[in-house]
Amino acid sequence: MSDSNRSWRFSALWRNDKEPLALDDKIYELRREKLKQIEALGQPPYPNKYRAHHTIERVRDEYESWTAEQLTAAPPRVHLAGRIMTLRLMGKAGFAHLQSAARADRRGTGKLQVYVRHDGVGEKAFQLFKLLDIGDIIGVHGYLFRTKTGELTIHVEDLTLLAKALLPLPEKWHGLTDVELRYRQRYLDLIVNPEVREVFLARSRLVKSFRNFLDQHHFLEVETPMMQPVAGGAVARPFVTHHNTLDMDLYLRIAPELYLKRLMVGGFDRVYEINRNFRNEGLGWRWNPEFTMLEFYQAYADFRDIMELTQDLLIQAAIDVTGGTKVKFGDHEIDWAPGNWTIMTMRQAIMQYWPRAAAPTPQMPDFSSPDRVGHLVQRFNQARSHIAYDPSEPAGKTIAALFEAVVEEQLIQPTIIYEFPAAVSPLSKNKPDEPDWTERFEIFAAQMEISNGFSELNDPQEQRRRFEQQLRQRERGDEEAHQMDEDYIRALSFGLPPTGGCGVGVDRVAMLLTNSQTIRDVILFPLLRPERISSADPADSA
Repeated sequence: MSDSNRSWRFSALWRNDKEPLALDDKIYELRREKLKQIEALGQPPYPNKYRAHHTIERVRDEYESWTAEQLTAAPPRVHLAGRIMTLRLMGKAGFAHLQSAARADRRGTGKLQVYVRHDGVGEKAFQLFKLLDIGDIIGVHGYLFRTKTGELTIHVEDLTLLAKALLPLPEKWHGLTDVELRYRQRYLDLIVNPEVREVFLARSRLVKSFRNFLDQHHFLEVETPMMQPVAGGAVARPFVTHHNTLDMDLYLRIAPELYLKRLMVGGFDRVYEINRNFRNEGLGWRWNPEFTMLEFYQAYADFRDIMELTQDLLIQAAIDVTGGTKVKFGDHEIDWAPGNWTIMTMRQAIMQYWPRAAAPTPQMPDFSSPDRVGHLVQRFNQARSHIAYDPSEPAGKTIAALFEAVVEEQLIQPTIIYEFPAAVSPLSKNKPDEPDWTERFEIFAAQMEISNGFSELNDPQEQRRRFEQQLRQRERGDEEAHQMDEDYIRALSFGLPPTGGCGVGVDRVAMLLTNSQTIRDVILFPLLRPERISSADPADSA
């Protein structure tokens, strides 16, 4: 392939079908030529290291309050690096704005103006300055002063190119607005959209908050296998891979739960893990096949203990990430303060949110059999036509579907729903007085489930019965039903103490605390369909 065709290939990397002429194909070659001229000046094109003694944020923190007179009397010397975001050349001098890198300990990123004069840096460095472009990364050394307009500025005495941008950034006024393009080229999204940087800095603070909270409560952070011989710990369809040496299929984990509880059997009485799960399911505003979960388990605790702990965890996270308990999400203000939470059973929630258009529910609906539950579904469908009903399914599975249809979209403020059917809770301990129901809870906000916890089932014989029930559902075609895990039953047979556990969706909590309306906005590189780049080179299609 010729150089010109190769340059087209590079330029096409950030084009899209809506803007086929968004980038001049010659720019790449022009910048390559500039890079050759820079090398001819004796400047390494991509140096290995640069020692910056300051950051833009530190300079602004320390000297923003200094007056022009103070800076003139004792000019502070600074040595920093950044990316050029604006560039203005005026004869023998020029201005540029440098943008700092994102830092986990700062909110947002800073910009600082630099001033370069021919007589201040010398002939060779000024020639270098004239060969720079927006997007280039440079290092500067000089002293601070204020311009006539009062802007804090570095008067540059030494200039170093650290990396040349061979492709231009999106136009200043149009930006990178194509949503799919932003996800595909997150590196550009982070450069030109400061609000996107802030989302991921906030996400980092969220994970740090979770860790600090659990560490302070004496939990031990651990790591468990990402590839597992049995896909367990959740009701979901797994991804399958194959290990060549052992000639065996493995599953990307759908949850770490069964391995974390094995550690509880082994004597670790408080453990947690923050890591990836993989579920072979559809894409949506709150679903991505690869996502991040926090799971934690505490010995000698039940679901009520864990419910309270999780509530405290989320309240603290809201404070750590946003500075308070009230956050905006879409058209709603969500208040995470303790007094704003609603707590009710699943059955109470179905009764409370039963649609007015449907026939009214009795004061205490009968959830005891598939026929009676089916009668409720029929009454609901007369108003909504929403739920598919299969009388051969366990009643509990139908109740859970009824809850999703009737209740979930109504839950905006933080809400805890507890007591779930055993049929959809294969790892939860039964209620002592109602064996068809379990000691399980979920936390909802903004129409999303964000947390799921329960008193852990630790009876190995009952666990086998539950797995066998799940296998029967698999035989009926439910590909998400839980598999049998003989080793986990063996581990339980050595004795799992009374235990409570919980999983928290990190991505969904990040959505709520950053007012992000889709999960893709809080995952740096969400899963997308393969990119299609049409070829302009006839030889490529031959």
